[in-house]
Amino acid sequence: MTQTTPQQQPVQFLEDRFACAQACTDCARACALRASLVDPDGTEDQELLRRKGILCAEVCDATCRVLAEQSQLDEAALRLQLEWTRTVCLESAHVFDREPDAEKTAEACRDCARACTEFMSTLD
Repeated sequence: MTQTTPQQQPVQFLEDRFACAQACTDCARACALRASLVDPDGTEDQELLRRKGILCAEVCDATCRVLAEQSQLDEAALRLQLEWTRTVCLESAHVFDREPDAEKTAEACRDCARACTEFMSTLD
């Protein structure tokens, strides 16, 4: 686990870490499901949607695994992982916003990005 500063509340840190991991899991599931619904032989827009869904699912899954580790984590590496996840999620939400019936997936992406931002604030 990352070392906390004296000002940080350990319970809040763990709650934010868990919330971020849960948001990453939810986003990964939503994106993987959305990607599986896209016709792989579809249009260029459909291919972008499928690729974004797969990428977002993989990034969120990796972040969830990092957050679940109980070993000592390097804070800089954790921040980088969280920022990468946040960026991919926001980009994916933007792509899903253009797709009919993908509102829940876009919202899961935004929720994950928000959870990553909130968790990063506990690392200050």
